[in-house]
Amino acid sequence: MLYLLIKTLHILSATFMFGTGFGTAFYMFFTNRSKNVQAIAVVTRWVARADWWFTTPSVIFQPLSGYWMMRQAGWPVAWNWVGLALLLYVIAGMCWLPVVWLQLRMRDMAQKAAGQGHSTLPAVYWRYEKLWTVLGFPAFGGLLVVYWLMVAKPF
Repeated sequence: MLYLLIKTLHILSATFMFGTGFGTAFYMFFTNRSKNVQAIAVVTRWVARADWWFTTPSVIFQPLSGYWMMRQAGWPVAWNWVGLALLLYVIAGMCWLPVVWLQLRMRDMAQKAAGQGHSTLPAVYWRYEKLWTVLGFPAFGGLLVVYWLMVAKPF
């Protein structure tokens, strides 16, 4: 019974982690394309909050619950689907951590510009936005493969 509860929470937290990340990235990406400073200030504020409220707890819970379930099932941490999933999770995390830092800086710049009534954002905002976008591809791609590995358990 406890195993099924942890497994359910593991699946839900994976859904929150990926879904919140993808959803907030979608809105931030397209709001940035509008160049509307007021809209960008609102969206970046909520993206940062969603990352702290939903993504961060999920990122922490995922390896803890995964490890606990592996131990309960008697699976070794080896170079199999589990090892590959862990490697991809670490790579995604290495992309996500700078993304969070970038998001916070971008939020602050947008808040300042909006508060001062500016109609444009500083050039550094757009440099950060390009890096934020580039880092999102390996993070999301890696997590898609992790999802597949968790379901298929291919080797």
